[in-house]
Amino acid sequence: MIRLSLYTTQGCHLCTQLETLVATLANQRVWLHHIEIIDDAELVERYGTRIPVLVDSQGEELERGFELARLSAWLREHGWLNETALAALATPPDAAAPTGVHERSGRRFLG
Repeated sequence: MIRLSLYTTQGCHLCTQLETLVATLANQRVWLHHIEIIDDAELVERYGTRIPVLVDSQGEELERGFELARLSAWLREHGWLNETALAALATPPDAAAPTGVHERSGRRFLG
């Protein structure tokens, strides 16, 4: 099990995005210890403009982990990256036209 700390605050949409990405990309279960910064002036000073910040058990911090390239590189460095999950996230969906589409005079119509 991967044990990480997440410096966060209530209503942080980037924190939620990071949590989802970590759970998706990790090659094993992840336990996140949420650390609310708003209750501590020192934490607000240190992390207020940097959240979300992910921290491993050795104290190594990852800022902007909601960026796929940064998070995947960090997880790979630690040996925690699920390469198959990363490939699925990084591959654009099939660009095939929806069923029932037809073209007339260069314009597409549904149905």
